[in-house]
Amino acid sequence: MSAYATKIDIPAATRDKVIALLNQQLADTFDLFSQIKQAHWNVKGMHFIALHELFDKLAEETEDYIDDMAERATALGGVAIGTARAAAKVSRLPEFPLDGVPGKAAVEALVERYGILASSTRKAIETSGSLGDADTSDLFTGISRGLDKSLWFLEAHLQ
Repeated sequence: MSAYATKIDIPAATRDKVIALLNQQLADTFDLFSQIKQAHWNVKGMHFIALHELFDKLAEETEDYIDDMAERATALGGVAIGTARAAAKVSRLPEFPLDGVPGKAAVEALVERYGILASSTRKAIETSGSLGDADTSDLFTGISRGLDKSLWFLEAHLQ
């Protein structure tokens, strides 16, 4: 798993596990990013412009998470696996509807996917922490806070 030498003082076996964890979260998050863009491009209904703009903002935030995880994987001596095809093979998120969807249905679909990713991110915090990589755990903690905030924004449309 570790492809490159590094002076980061985390044992290679631990780095390999953390890199695998980062790549799984990267795949799920990249999949979420593409699904947010699918919603952004195809949302329909009375609240089109508000949701179109919200989805674009959420996609930008998600892109930052992707970049941070990929850079952490490479800093640990690994390779970030971040193509759309690679993500699609291992993503744990359900597929987003590929036709135009009414605003409420788009929000409901994204709420489900954000919930799944937020849950796996909290597990990633625990896993990386238990492996002794506080920095990766901290990275996931920041991402978790952002996902929860975005989930709150989305869920507010349904209440």
